[in-house]
Amino acid sequence: MSAHPQSHAASEFLLNHPLHDSFCELLARADIVPNGSRPWDIQIHNPHAIERILSEGSLGLGESHVDGWWDCEQLDEMVCRALRARLDKSVAHPGLLISILKAKVINLQSVRRAWQVGRQHYDLGNDLFEAMLDPYMAYSCGYWRKAETLEQAQQDKLDLVCQKLQLKPGMTLLDIGCGWGSLMRFAAEHYGVQCTGLTVSKEQAHWGMNHCGNLPVKFEFTDYRLFNPEGRQRFDRIASIGMFEHVGHKNYSTYFQMAKRSLKADGLMLLHTIGKNDPGRAIDPWIERYIFPNGALPSASELIQASEPWFILEDWHNFGADYDKTLMAWQDRFEKAWPRLQQHYDERFYRMWRYYLLVCAGTFRARDNQLWQLVLSPNGHTGGYRRPKI
Repeated sequence: MSAHPQSHAASEFLLNHPLHDSFCELLARADIVPNGSRPWDIQIHNPHAIERILSEGSLGLGESHVDGWWDCEQLDEMVCRALRARLDKSVAHPGLLISILKAKVINLQSVRRAWQVGRQHYDLGNDLFEAMLDPYMAYSCGYWRKAETLEQAQQDKLDLVCQKLQLKPGMTLLDIGCGWGSLMRFAAEHYGVQCTGLTVSKEQAHWGMNHCGNLPVKFEFTDYRLFNPEGRQRFDRIASIGMFEHVGHKNYSTYFQMAKRSLKADGLMLLHTIGKNDPGRAIDPWIERYIFPNGALPSASELIQASEPWFILEDWHNFGADYDKTLMAWQDRFEKAWPRLQQHYDERFYRMWRYYLLVCAGTFRARDNQLWQLVLSPNGHTGGYRRPKI
């Protein structure tokens, strides 16, 4: 269904809906009013949205929004308020239960399935990502300590990574999940580093190779498990930014073992990942179905348990609140670019993509999700590791 304005008849039906009172009472805990006048109030166009949301949880909330059954001017703030009031704990989540059971039984991130997220998400169209992202095409959280623009926040993040890795001219850097090559381009340009990047997206590899010019940067279209199987290549440094969310708990040990065999004994690794607060919690079922298939967020304890056999933890840095600003900047750029993007993407895509960006912003604003940077070493950094001034 497409979006449509709420009619008088629909409004009357909403008031007489058998679940109207309980729905209003639930939202009142987060100071949200159905069809209220404030920008974070939900505007119901189709009264059947109520039972769909209450019975299907996050999946019903997202799907009914894309269907045009409800709207919200400040969707990000509505989600933030709902999470802070823990409304998600009071609504049925059959999709979440199914996601948890699937993750326990099936290796959703197997080598065979690893390419799915590349095709469904990262290969959507470089025109979309060029419009939404900064000139380096960094598709991960920016660092907003001093920055006032998305461009500066992403360059500050890339420079922070390079400083934490203590990069020097002539070093070799492996980027596991390199995206469009933002870190490799920055490290090669500003630190004189030779870079190799791994990606499961053909579009990312194609774009990156076309924009890196004569820089010492190489893209490999491969899954991380298939790279350097004998450990014959050893890099001075390893970075993995925004890729660990696709690894999955069944593969954590394999991931860290691969990193260990590819890193020199005196090397450093930086892992940049979104994290969840609760071990065992599955990824949001709407996000998993429509945005990041087979995604899985780690908890802090899961990260420690998986990395301990292979690495020593040198540093842990949380700047998850910065992802709120990053996502809102992406949404602003996406909104401004929509008049030209709509030539290639339909209205349902617009509603889906806007929902994705704003809902994610709300989760970080509520501190329901985190953003972590870990610095790891194989044997303990000689003389001790010192985090740069950040």
